[in-house]
Amino acid sequence: MAKLFLGLDSSTQSLSAVVIDLDARKVIYEKSLNFDKALPQHKTQNGVLPNGDPLVKHSSPLLWADALDLIFAGMKKDGVALGDILAISGSGQQHGSVYLNDRAEKILTNLNPKKSLVENLNGIFSRKTSPIWMDSSTARECAEIRKKLGGIKATAQKTGSDTFERFTGPQIRKFYKTEKAAYAKTSHIALVSSFMASLLAGKIAPIDFGDGAGMNLMDIRKKSWHDGALAATAPKLKSKLPPLAASGKTIGKVSPYFVEKFGLNPEALATVWTGDNPASVIGLGLIKPGQVAISLGTSDTFFGSMQKCQTDAHGEGHVFGSPAGGYMTLICFKNGSLAREKIRELYQISDWNKFGELLAKTKPGNGGAILLPWFEAEIVPRVNQPGVHRFDLDEKNVAANCRAIFEAQMLSMRLHSQWMQVSPEQIFVTGGASNDRALLQVLADVMNCRVLRIEVSKSAALGAALQAAHGFSTATGKKPKWEKLVAGFSKPISGSEIKPDKKAAKIYDKLIEKYAECECAALKTI
Repeated sequence: MAKLFLGLDSSTQSLSAVVIDLDARKVIYEKSLNFDKALPQHKTQNGVLPNGDPLVKHSSPLLWADALDLIFAGMKKDGVALGDILAISGSGQQHGSVYLNDRAEKILTNLNPKKSLVENLNGIFSRKTSPIWMDSSTARECAEIRKKLGGIKATAQKTGSDTFERFTGPQIRKFYKTEKAAYAKTSHIALVSSFMASLLAGKIAPIDFGDGAGMNLMDIRKKSWHDGALAATAPKLKSKLPPLAASGKTIGKVSPYFVEKFGLNPEALATVWTGDNPASVIGLGLIKPGQVAISLGTSDTFFGSMQKCQTDAHGEGHVFGSPAGGYMTLICFKNGSLAREKIRELYQISDWNKFGELLAKTKPGNGGAILLPWFEAEIVPRVNQPGVHRFDLDEKNVAANCRAIFEAQMLSMRLHSQWMQVSPEQIFVTGGASNDRALLQVLADVMNCRVLRIEVSKSAALGAALQAAHGFSTATGKKPKWEKLVAGFSKPISGSEIKPDKKAAKIYDKLIEKYAECECAALKTI
Protein backbone atom coordinates (compact mmCIF):
# COMPACT_ATOMS: atom_id res chain seq x y z
CA MET A 1 0.00 0.00 0.00
CA ALA A 2 1.27 3.42 -0.93
CA LYS A 3 2.15 5.77 1.93
CA LEU A 4 -0.19 8.69 1.25
CA PHE A 5 -0.35 11.91 3.24
CA LEU A 6 -2.81 14.78 2.86
CA GLY A 7 -1.96 18.44 3.32
CA LEU A 8 -4.63 21.15 3.37
CA ASP A 9 -4.20 24.91 3.18
CA SER A 10 -7.04 27.22 4.21
CA SER A 11 -5.96 30.57 2.76
CA THR A 12 -7.78 33.88 2.42
CA GLN A 13 -9.54 33.06 -0.84
CA SER A 14 -9.37 29.29 -1.20
CA LEU A 15 -8.91 25.85 0.31
CA SER A 16 -6.26 23.66 -1.32
CA ALA A 17 -5.45 19.98 -0.97
CA VAL A 18 -2.22 18.17 -1.84
CA VAL A 19 -1.74 14.41 -1.55
CA ILE A 20 1.80 13.03 -1.64
CA ASP A 21 3.11 9.52 -2.13
CA LEU A 22 6.08 9.56 0.21
CA ASP A 23 7.85 6.50 -1.20
CA ALA A 24 7.49 7.69 -4.78
CA ARG A 25 8.57 11.23 -3.72
CA LYS A 26 5.85 12.91 -5.71
CA VAL A 27 2.61 14.84 -5.52
CA ILE A 28 -0.15 12.56 -6.82
CA TYR A 29 -3.10 14.92 -6.43
CA GLU A 30 -3.79 18.60 -5.96
CA LYS A 31 -6.98 20.61 -5.98
CA SER A 32 -8.15 24.09 -4.99
CA LEU A 33 -11.57 25.56 -4.55
CA ASN A 34 -12.20 29.28 -4.62
CA PHE A 35 -14.49 30.40 -1.81
CA ASP A 36 -16.38 33.05 -3.78
CA LYS A 37 -17.08 30.76 -6.73
CA ALA A 38 -17.62 27.44 -4.95
CA LEU A 39 -19.60 28.80 -1.99
CA PRO A 40 -21.43 31.97 -3.14
CA GLN A 41 -24.03 31.55 -0.39
CA HIS A 42 -21.51 32.90 2.13
CA LYS A 43 -21.42 36.20 0.19
CA THR A 44 -17.69 36.86 0.41
CA GLN A 45 -15.66 39.02 -1.94
CA ASN A 46 -12.16 37.58 -2.39
CA GLY A 47 -12.83 35.50 0.71
CA VAL A 48 -13.79 38.50 2.84
CA LEU A 49 -17.22 39.63 4.06
CA PRO A 50 -18.23 43.15 2.91
CA ASN A 51 -18.07 45.79 5.64
CA GLY A 52 -18.76 49.51 5.68
CA ASP A 53 -15.55 50.13 7.62
CA PRO A 54 -12.55 49.67 5.26
CA LEU A 55 -10.34 48.78 8.23
CA VAL A 56 -12.51 45.82 9.26
CA LYS A 57 -11.87 42.54 7.41
CA HIS A 58 -13.76 39.49 8.64
CA SER A 59 -14.72 36.14 7.22
CA SER A 60 -17.06 33.36 8.33
CA PRO A 61 -15.74 30.23 10.06
CA LEU A 62 -18.74 28.40 8.60
CA LEU A 63 -17.35 29.20 5.14
CA TRP A 64 -14.14 27.36 6.00
CA ALA A 65 -16.08 24.41 7.42
CA ASP A 66 -18.28 24.30 4.32
CA ALA A 67 -15.17 24.29 2.14
CA LEU A 68 -13.74 21.35 4.08
CA ASP A 69 -16.84 19.28 3.32
CA LEU A 70 -16.69 20.31 -0.32
CA ILE A 71 -13.01 19.50 -0.87
CA PHE A 72 -13.38 16.04 0.69
CA ALA A 73 -16.40 15.41 -1.52
CA GLY A 74 -14.30 16.50 -4.49
CA MET A 75 -11.44 14.18 -3.55
CA LYS A 76 -13.87 11.27 -3.19
CA LYS A 77 -15.42 12.06 -6.60
CA ASP A 78 -11.98 12.33 -8.20
CA GLY A 79 -11.08 8.84 -7.00
CA VAL A 80 -8.42 9.81 -4.44
CA ALA A 81 -7.56 6.75 -2.33
CA LEU A 82 -8.78 8.36 0.89
CA GLY A 83 -8.70 4.95 2.58
CA ASP A 84 -4.91 4.84 2.12
CA ILE A 85 -4.15 8.20 3.73
CA LEU A 86 -2.07 7.70 6.87
CA ALA A 87 -2.13 11.23 8.31
CA ILE A 88 -3.48 14.70 7.63
CA SER A 89 -2.05 18.08 8.51
CA GLY A 90 -2.69 21.58 7.31
CA SER A 91 -2.04 25.28 7.37
CA GLY A 92 -4.27 28.30 7.76
CA GLN A 93 -4.01 31.99 6.95
CA GLN A 94 -2.08 33.40 9.87
CA HIS A 95 -3.57 35.60 12.62
CA GLY A 96 -7.27 34.90 11.91
CA SER A 97 -9.22 33.92 15.04
CA VAL A 98 -12.35 31.85 15.78
CA TYR A 99 -14.44 32.20 18.96
CA LEU A 100 -16.29 29.17 20.36
CA ASN A 101 -18.74 28.78 23.24
CA ASP A 102 -19.11 26.02 25.83
CA ARG A 103 -21.11 23.81 23.43
CA ALA A 104 -18.22 23.45 20.98
CA GLU A 105 -16.33 20.60 22.63
CA LYS A 106 -19.34 18.28 22.86
CA ILE A 107 -20.51 19.03 19.32
CA LEU A 108 -17.04 18.46 17.84
CA THR A 109 -16.90 15.07 19.54
CA ASN A 110 -20.28 14.05 18.10
CA LEU A 111 -20.29 15.29 14.51
CA ASN A 112 -23.18 13.69 12.64
CA PRO A 113 -22.10 12.43 9.18
CA LYS A 114 -25.72 12.59 7.96
CA LYS A 115 -25.53 16.37 8.27
CA SER A 116 -23.13 18.90 6.79
CA LEU A 117 -20.44 20.48 8.95
CA VAL A 118 -22.34 23.77 8.78
CA GLU A 119 -25.46 22.08 10.17
CA ASN A 120 -23.40 20.34 12.86
CA LEU A 121 -21.69 23.53 13.96
CA ASN A 122 -24.79 25.65 14.27
CA GLY A 123 -24.78 27.40 17.64
CA ILE A 124 -21.15 26.77 18.70
CA PHE A 125 -19.80 30.27 18.00
CA SER A 126 -19.71 33.07 20.56
CA ARG A 127 -18.77 35.39 17.70
CA LYS A 128 -20.30 34.82 14.28
CA THR A 129 -17.41 36.17 12.22
CA SER A 130 -13.64 35.92 12.37
CA PRO A 131 -11.22 38.85 12.02
CA ILE A 132 -8.51 37.86 9.54
CA TRP A 133 -4.97 39.02 8.71
CA MET A 134 -6.21 41.86 6.49
CA ASP A 135 -7.98 43.59 9.40
CA SER A 136 -6.26 46.80 10.48
CA SER A 137 -8.82 48.17 12.94
CA THR A 138 -6.83 47.58 16.14
CA ALA A 139 -4.20 50.35 16.17
CA ARG A 140 -5.36 51.52 19.62
CA GLU A 141 -5.19 48.00 21.06
CA CYS A 142 -1.72 47.50 19.59
CA ALA A 143 -0.51 50.65 21.34
CA GLU A 144 -2.09 49.55 24.65
CA ILE A 145 -0.47 46.09 24.58
CA ARG A 146 2.88 47.45 23.38
CA LYS A 147 2.96 50.00 26.20
CA LYS A 148 2.24 47.36 28.86
CA LEU A 149 4.97 45.12 27.47
CA GLY A 150 7.57 47.89 27.51
CA GLY A 151 7.72 49.20 23.94
CA ILE A 152 8.59 47.89 20.48
CA LYS A 153 11.92 46.24 21.30
CA ALA A 154 10.62 44.58 24.48
CA THR A 155 7.46 43.36 22.76
CA ALA A 156 9.47 41.81 19.91
CA GLN A 157 11.92 40.22 22.36
CA LYS A 158 9.06 38.67 24.32
CA THR A 159 6.67 37.61 21.56
CA GLY A 160 8.78 37.53 18.38
CA SER A 161 7.15 40.58 16.80
CA ASP A 162 6.01 44.06 17.64
CA THR A 163 2.23 44.37 18.00
CA PHE A 164 0.55 44.54 14.59
CA GLU A 165 -3.08 45.30 13.80
CA ARG A 166 -3.60 41.95 12.09
CA PHE A 167 -2.11 39.92 14.96
CA THR A 168 -4.51 37.90 17.10
CA GLY A 169 -3.74 39.42 20.50
CA PRO A 170 -4.84 42.96 19.57
CA GLN A 171 -7.90 41.48 17.85
CA ILE A 172 -8.86 39.60 21.03
CA ARG A 173 -8.37 42.78 23.06
CA LYS A 174 -10.68 44.74 20.77
CA PHE A 175 -13.31 41.99 21.03
CA TYR A 176 -13.08 42.05 24.82
CA LYS A 177 -13.40 45.85 24.93
CA THR A 178 -16.28 46.18 22.46
CA GLU A 179 -18.27 42.99 23.13
CA LYS A 180 -17.72 42.10 26.78
CA ALA A 181 -20.76 39.81 27.03
CA ALA A 182 -19.75 37.81 23.96
CA TYR A 183 -16.17 37.58 25.22
CA ALA A 184 -17.46 36.26 28.56
CA LYS A 185 -19.38 33.53 26.70
CA THR A 186 -16.24 32.50 24.81
CA SER A 187 -14.85 29.22 26.14
CA HIS A 188 -12.28 28.56 23.41
CA ILE A 189 -10.32 30.85 21.10
CA ALA A 190 -8.85 29.16 18.04
CA LEU A 191 -6.80 30.27 15.07
CA VAL A 192 -7.94 29.39 11.55
CA SER A 193 -5.37 26.58 11.60
CA SER A 194 -6.39 25.09 14.95
CA PHE A 195 -10.12 25.47 14.14
CA MET A 196 -9.72 23.42 10.97
CA ALA A 197 -7.60 20.86 12.82
CA SER A 198 -10.35 20.66 15.47
CA LEU A 199 -12.91 19.74 12.81
CA LEU A 200 -10.71 16.94 11.49
CA ALA A 201 -9.79 15.64 14.94
CA GLY A 202 -13.25 15.97 16.47
CA LYS A 203 -11.84 17.80 19.49
CA ILE A 204 -10.32 21.17 20.43
CA ALA A 205 -6.89 21.17 18.78
CA PRO A 206 -3.68 22.77 20.09
CA ILE A 207 -2.15 25.85 18.50
CA ASP A 208 1.32 25.22 17.09
CA PHE A 209 4.49 27.22 17.79
CA GLY A 210 4.58 28.65 14.26
CA ASP A 211 1.07 30.07 14.14
CA GLY A 212 1.01 30.78 17.89
CA ALA A 213 3.91 33.17 17.42
CA GLY A 214 1.70 35.30 15.18
CA MET A 215 -0.54 36.26 18.09
CA ASN A 216 1.65 38.55 20.26
CA LEU A 217 0.75 36.11 23.06
CA MET A 218 3.45 33.42 22.97
CA ASP A 219 6.84 33.59 24.67
CA ILE A 220 8.97 33.18 21.55
CA ARG A 221 11.86 31.50 23.36
CA LYS A 222 10.03 29.32 25.88
CA LYS A 223 7.27 28.48 23.37
CA SER A 224 4.62 28.80 26.06
CA TRP A 225 1.91 31.38 26.65
CA HIS A 226 3.45 34.63 27.92
CA ASP A 227 1.67 35.63 31.14
CA GLY A 228 2.50 39.33 30.73
CA ALA A 229 1.16 39.40 27.16
CA LEU A 230 -2.01 37.59 28.21
CA ALA A 231 -2.60 40.05 31.07
CA ALA A 232 -2.03 42.99 28.70
CA THR A 233 -4.62 41.62 26.27
CA ALA A 234 -7.75 40.48 28.12
CA PRO A 235 -8.86 38.95 31.45
CA LYS A 236 -9.09 35.18 31.93
CA LEU A 237 -7.50 34.73 28.52
CA LYS A 238 -5.33 31.75 29.41
CA SER A 239 -8.38 29.66 30.26
CA LYS A 240 -9.79 30.32 26.78
CA LEU A 241 -6.66 29.31 24.87
CA PRO A 242 -5.75 25.72 23.97
CA PRO A 243 -2.29 24.34 24.79
CA LEU A 244 0.64 25.03 22.48
CA ALA A 245 2.26 22.13 20.64
CA ALA A 246 4.75 21.33 17.91
CA SER A 247 3.51 21.37 14.31
CA GLY A 248 2.49 17.95 13.10
CA LYS A 249 2.09 16.47 16.57
CA THR A 250 -0.62 13.82 16.66
CA ILE A 251 -3.95 14.98 18.12
CA GLY A 252 -5.59 11.60 17.66
CA LYS A 253 -7.35 9.63 14.96
CA VAL A 254 -9.49 11.54 12.48
CA SER A 255 -13.10 12.18 13.38
CA PRO A 256 -15.50 9.34 12.44
CA TYR A 257 -17.45 12.02 10.56
CA PHE A 258 -14.89 11.97 7.71
CA VAL A 259 -14.55 8.19 7.81
CA GLU A 260 -18.27 7.50 7.45
CA LYS A 261 -19.04 10.35 5.08
CA PHE A 262 -16.08 10.25 2.70
CA GLY A 263 -14.36 6.91 3.26
CA LEU A 264 -11.28 8.30 4.96
CA ASN A 265 -8.97 5.74 6.56
CA PRO A 266 -10.32 5.22 10.14
CA GLU A 267 -6.72 4.82 11.37
CA ALA A 268 -5.54 8.08 9.77
CA LEU A 269 -3.97 10.50 12.23
CA ALA A 270 -5.15 14.08 12.64
CA THR A 271 -2.16 16.27 13.45
CA VAL A 272 -1.57 19.82 14.64
CA TRP A 273 -1.78 22.43 11.87
CA THR A 274 0.43 25.49 11.44
CA GLY A 275 0.25 28.87 9.67
CA ASP A 276 0.55 29.23 5.91
CA ASN A 277 3.94 30.95 6.12
CA PRO A 278 5.61 28.30 8.32
CA ALA A 279 4.08 25.58 6.11
CA SER A 280 5.46 27.28 2.99
CA VAL A 281 8.93 27.23 4.52
CA ILE A 282 8.68 23.43 4.67
CA GLY A 283 7.15 23.21 1.20
CA LEU A 284 10.09 25.19 -0.18
CA GLY A 285 12.57 22.95 1.64
CA LEU A 286 13.95 25.65 3.96
CA ILE A 287 14.87 23.41 6.85
CA LYS A 288 18.46 24.39 7.67
CA PRO A 289 19.78 27.64 9.19
CA GLY A 290 21.15 29.90 6.49
CA GLN A 291 18.57 28.88 3.92
CA VAL A 292 16.60 31.81 2.56
CA ALA A 293 13.72 32.19 0.13
CA ILE A 294 12.50 35.42 -1.42
CA SER A 295 9.07 35.72 -2.99
CA LEU A 296 9.04 38.47 -5.62
CA GLY A 297 5.36 39.28 -5.93
CA THR A 298 3.01 42.18 -5.34
CA SER A 299 4.92 42.50 -2.09
CA ASP A 300 8.43 41.10 -1.76
CA THR A 301 8.77 38.67 1.13
CA PHE A 302 12.01 37.47 2.72
CA PHE A 303 11.86 34.09 4.49
CA GLY A 304 14.74 32.69 6.50
CA SER A 305 15.56 29.83 8.86
CA MET A 306 17.39 30.28 12.18
CA GLN A 307 18.44 27.79 14.82
CA LYS A 308 18.87 30.39 17.55
CA CYS A 309 16.13 32.94 18.19
CA GLN A 310 17.02 36.50 17.18
CA THR A 311 14.43 39.28 17.23
CA ASP A 312 14.27 42.61 15.44
CA ALA A 313 14.78 45.53 17.82
CA HIS A 314 13.00 47.81 15.32
CA GLY A 315 9.96 45.52 15.25
CA GLU A 316 9.87 45.33 11.46
CA GLY A 317 10.52 41.60 11.05
CA HIS A 318 8.65 38.64 12.48
CA VAL A 319 9.92 35.48 14.17
CA PHE A 320 7.79 32.33 14.19
CA GLY A 321 8.48 28.79 15.31
CA SER A 322 9.45 26.59 12.36
CA PRO A 323 7.75 23.21 11.83
CA ALA A 324 11.24 21.83 11.20
CA GLY A 325 12.39 22.99 14.64
CA GLY A 326 14.18 26.21 15.46
CA TYR A 327 12.75 29.41 14.03
CA MET A 328 11.74 31.07 10.82
CA THR A 329 11.65 34.75 10.02
CA LEU A 330 9.47 36.77 7.72
CA ILE A 331 10.09 40.30 6.48
CA CYS A 332 7.56 41.88 4.13
CA PHE A 333 8.33 44.77 1.77
CA LYS A 334 5.10 46.25 0.42
CA ASN A 335 6.63 48.07 -2.56
CA GLY A 336 7.53 44.96 -4.55
CA SER A 337 6.34 44.40 -8.10
CA LEU A 338 4.11 47.46 -7.69
CA ALA A 339 7.18 49.71 -7.45
CA ARG A 340 8.98 47.93 -10.31
CA GLU A 341 5.92 48.38 -12.51
CA LYS A 342 5.66 52.07 -11.55
CA ILE A 343 9.20 52.72 -12.79
CA ARG A 344 8.51 50.85 -16.04
CA GLU A 345 5.30 52.85 -16.57
CA LEU A 346 6.96 56.14 -15.64
CA TYR A 347 9.56 55.74 -18.40
CA GLN A 348 7.15 54.05 -20.83
CA ILE A 349 9.32 50.94 -21.19
CA SER A 350 7.51 48.41 -23.37
CA ASP A 351 8.51 45.18 -21.60
CA TRP A 352 10.90 43.66 -19.08
CA ASN A 353 13.39 42.57 -21.75
CA LYS A 354 13.78 46.22 -22.77
CA PHE A 355 14.03 47.12 -19.07
CA GLY A 356 16.91 44.62 -18.71
CA GLU A 357 18.68 46.05 -21.77
CA LEU A 358 18.57 49.53 -20.27
CA LEU A 359 19.83 48.23 -16.91
CA ALA A 360 22.74 46.50 -18.68
CA LYS A 361 23.95 49.90 -19.94
CA THR A 362 24.75 50.87 -16.35
CA LYS A 363 27.36 49.50 -13.94
CA PRO A 364 26.79 47.80 -10.58
CA GLY A 365 26.51 50.44 -7.87
CA ASN A 366 25.03 52.92 -10.35
CA GLY A 367 27.80 55.43 -9.61
CA GLY A 368 26.46 55.81 -6.06
CA ALA A 369 22.94 56.78 -7.18
CA ILE A 370 20.26 55.78 -4.67
CA LEU A 371 16.48 55.46 -5.07
CA LEU A 372 13.96 54.94 -2.26
CA PRO A 373 10.85 53.72 -4.15
CA TRP A 374 8.10 54.16 -1.58
CA PHE A 375 5.25 54.54 -4.05
CA GLU A 376 2.91 53.31 -1.32
CA ALA A 377 3.17 53.35 2.45
CA GLU A 378 5.91 50.86 3.31
CA ILE A 379 6.02 48.14 5.96
CA VAL A 380 9.83 47.81 6.07
CA PRO A 381 11.04 50.36 6.93
CA ARG A 382 7.92 51.87 8.48
CA VAL A 383 6.82 54.62 6.11
CA ASN A 384 3.31 56.01 6.61
CA GLN A 385 3.59 58.74 3.97
CA PRO A 386 4.32 57.47 0.44
CA GLY A 387 7.05 59.22 -1.51
CA VAL A 388 9.88 58.57 -3.96
CA HIS A 389 13.30 59.86 -2.88
CA ARG A 390 16.38 60.17 -5.12
CA PHE A 391 19.95 60.74 -3.97
CA ASP A 392 22.59 61.56 -6.62
CA LEU A 393 20.16 60.14 -9.17
CA ASP A 394 18.95 62.12 -12.19
CA GLU A 395 15.24 61.50 -12.67
CA LYS A 396 15.69 61.91 -16.43
CA ASN A 397 18.32 59.18 -16.68
CA VAL A 398 16.12 56.22 -17.65
CA ALA A 399 18.79 53.51 -17.52
CA ALA A 400 20.06 54.66 -14.12
CA ASN A 401 16.54 54.61 -12.70
CA CYS A 402 16.01 51.08 -14.03
CA ARG A 403 19.07 49.88 -12.14
CA ALA A 404 18.22 52.00 -9.12
CA ILE A 405 14.86 50.30 -8.48
CA PHE A 406 16.42 46.82 -8.54
CA GLU A 407 19.36 47.85 -6.36
CA ALA A 408 17.15 49.71 -3.88
CA GLN A 409 14.92 46.71 -3.26
CA MET A 410 17.77 44.25 -2.88
CA LEU A 411 19.83 46.60 -0.67
CA SER A 412 16.78 47.13 1.52
CA MET A 413 16.40 43.36 1.93
CA ARG A 414 20.03 43.00 2.91
CA LEU A 415 19.92 45.94 5.32
CA HIS A 416 16.68 44.97 7.04
CA SER A 417 17.57 41.28 7.42
CA GLN A 418 20.88 41.90 9.23
CA TRP A 419 19.25 41.49 12.64
CA MET A 420 18.80 37.79 11.85
CA GLN A 421 22.59 37.34 12.07
CA VAL A 422 22.37 34.69 9.36
CA SER A 423 24.50 34.77 6.21
CA PRO A 424 22.59 32.89 3.51
CA GLU A 425 24.45 30.14 1.70
CA GLN A 426 21.97 30.19 -1.16
CA ILE A 427 18.72 31.96 -1.92
CA PHE A 428 15.68 30.33 -3.50
CA VAL A 429 13.49 32.75 -5.44
CA THR A 430 9.81 32.38 -6.32
CA GLY A 431 7.10 34.66 -7.68
CA GLY A 432 6.43 36.40 -10.95
CA ALA A 433 9.61 38.51 -11.03
CA SER A 434 11.79 35.44 -10.46
CA ASN A 435 11.84 35.03 -14.26
CA ASP A 436 13.82 38.28 -14.59
CA ARG A 437 17.50 37.26 -14.76
CA ALA A 438 18.68 40.89 -14.60
CA LEU A 439 16.89 41.34 -11.27
CA LEU A 440 18.25 38.03 -9.95
CA GLN A 441 21.80 39.01 -10.90
CA VAL A 442 21.48 42.19 -8.85
CA LEU A 443 20.12 40.07 -5.98
CA ALA A 444 23.04 37.63 -6.22
CA ASP A 445 25.57 40.47 -6.30
CA VAL A 446 24.02 42.46 -3.42
CA MET A 447 23.75 39.37 -1.20
CA ASN A 448 27.03 37.87 -2.51
CA CYS A 449 25.24 34.56 -2.66
CA ARG A 450 24.06 31.99 -5.20
CA VAL A 451 20.47 32.46 -6.36
CA LEU A 452 18.29 29.64 -7.67
CA ARG A 453 14.74 29.75 -9.01
CA ILE A 454 12.23 27.39 -7.50
CA GLU A 455 8.62 26.75 -8.43
CA VAL A 456 6.48 24.81 -6.01
CA SER A 457 2.76 24.71 -6.68
CA LYS A 458 0.74 25.19 -3.50
CA SER A 459 3.82 25.33 -1.27
CA ALA A 460 1.79 25.70 1.95
CA ALA A 461 -0.37 22.62 1.22
CA LEU A 462 2.73 20.67 0.20
CA GLY A 463 4.46 21.73 3.40
CA ALA A 464 1.40 20.55 5.33
CA ALA A 465 1.50 17.15 3.62
CA LEU A 466 5.19 16.78 4.51
CA GLN A 467 4.34 17.85 8.05
CA ALA A 468 1.72 15.07 8.17
CA ALA A 469 4.35 12.56 7.03
CA HIS A 470 6.77 13.77 9.70
CA GLY A 471 4.09 13.59 12.38
CA PHE A 472 3.11 10.06 11.34
CA SER A 473 6.71 8.84 11.41
CA THR A 474 7.25 10.36 14.84
CA ALA A 475 4.02 8.84 16.16
CA THR A 476 5.10 5.39 14.97
CA GLY A 477 8.36 5.56 16.91
CA LYS A 478 10.72 6.68 14.18
CA LYS A 479 13.02 9.69 14.19
CA PRO A 480 12.49 11.19 10.74
CA LYS A 481 15.02 13.67 9.39
CA TRP A 482 13.57 16.67 7.64
CA GLU A 483 16.35 16.76 5.03
CA LYS A 484 15.46 13.26 3.89
CA LEU A 485 11.74 13.91 4.12
CA VAL A 486 11.65 16.96 1.83
CA ALA A 487 14.17 15.60 -0.68
CA GLY A 488 12.75 15.47 -4.16
CA PHE A 489 9.69 17.61 -3.50
CA SER A 490 11.18 21.08 -3.89
CA LYS A 491 14.02 21.11 -6.39
CA PRO A 492 15.48 24.28 -7.92
CA ILE A 493 14.75 24.71 -11.62
CA SER A 494 17.51 23.13 -13.69
CA GLY A 495 19.91 25.69 -15.15
CA SER A 496 18.47 28.56 -13.10
CA GLU A 497 21.47 29.17 -10.82
CA ILE A 498 22.96 32.66 -10.89
CA LYS A 499 26.33 33.23 -9.23
CA PRO A 500 27.44 36.54 -7.77
CA ASP A 501 30.02 38.70 -9.50
CA LYS A 502 32.74 39.16 -6.90
CA LYS A 503 33.68 42.66 -8.10
CA ALA A 504 30.07 43.80 -7.98
CA ALA A 505 29.65 42.23 -4.54
CA LYS A 506 32.49 44.39 -3.17
CA ILE A 507 30.86 47.50 -4.63
CA TYR A 508 27.58 46.66 -2.83
CA ASP A 509 29.42 46.04 0.43
CA LYS A 510 30.30 49.75 0.38
CA LEU A 511 27.07 51.02 -1.21
CA ILE A 512 24.88 49.54 1.52
CA GLU A 513 26.37 52.03 3.97
CA LYS A 514 25.29 54.92 1.77
CA TYR A 515 21.90 53.33 1.23
CA ALA A 516 21.37 53.12 5.00
CA GLU A 517 22.36 56.79 5.41
CA CYS A 518 19.96 57.87 2.63
CA GLU A 519 17.12 55.86 4.13
CA CYS A 520 17.75 57.39 7.56
CA ALA A 521 17.79 60.90 6.08
CA ALA A 522 14.56 60.33 4.15
CA LEU A 523 12.76 58.92 7.20
CA LYS A 524 13.63 62.05 9.18
CA THR A 525 11.83 64.22 6.63
CA ILE A 526 8.56 62.25 6.75
